[in-house]
Amino acid sequence: MTESTTHQPSRIQLDRARRLLALAQTGIHYATSAFDKERYEEIARIAHSQIADLVSMDVGEVAELFAFESGYANPKLDVRCAVFDETGRVLLVREASDGLWSLPGGWADVGLSPAENAAKEVREESGYTVRIERLLAIWDMNKHGHPPSVFHIWKLIFLGTIEKAGTSIGTETDAVEFFSIGDLPALSLGRVLPEQIQRLHGLYRSGDVDFN
Repeated sequence: MTESTTHQPSRIQLDRARRLLALAQTGIHYATSAFDKERYEEIARIAHSQIADLVSMDVGEVAELFAFESGYANPKLDVRCAVFDETGRVLLVREASDGLWSLPGGWADVGLSPAENAAKEVREESGYTVRIERLLAIWDMNKHGHPPSVFHIWKLIFLGTIEKAGTSIGTETDAVEFFSIGDLPALSLGRVLPEQIQRLHGLYRSGDVDFN
């Protein structure tokens, strides 16, 4: 899938700013002199300012988001799970933060494998216990039409099969429902796009994996 052309100019600038910040973060980690560290910290502040302008955030908020990022800079890993019922409908959860719908998922937790993370997110956000069948897609958020993000994010989406229905959900979601692929609700576009769900449904049917 190709990214929306309406986002492309700001995406190019945002990618450059994030790359600049990644170089600064790595430089701070490996700097051997106070002079070098000071210069890398100045580069980081410039990158914070650029990112803030591009995503319409306060520069202090951006700096706070990256305050605990240290060491060699890497993309963030977002792990999600696509669950389909016998009629081909997809399981979605409603995000309490914005009232919009998404595939169950979130940041990968330390100490769990990607597949374990996917199963955990489904259980916590929907109440369902699933068995992870296989990987459906590995996507670079930069190559899709998501709204601009502060972070460079890779998305891993797994296929899950329901083993047990549940009744309780966590605090991050407030509703759970199966939807027809042709009649999706308003989605949380920073998390998943309508065309991505359609693509995942096709991958579920075909047995393929999408690397993009």
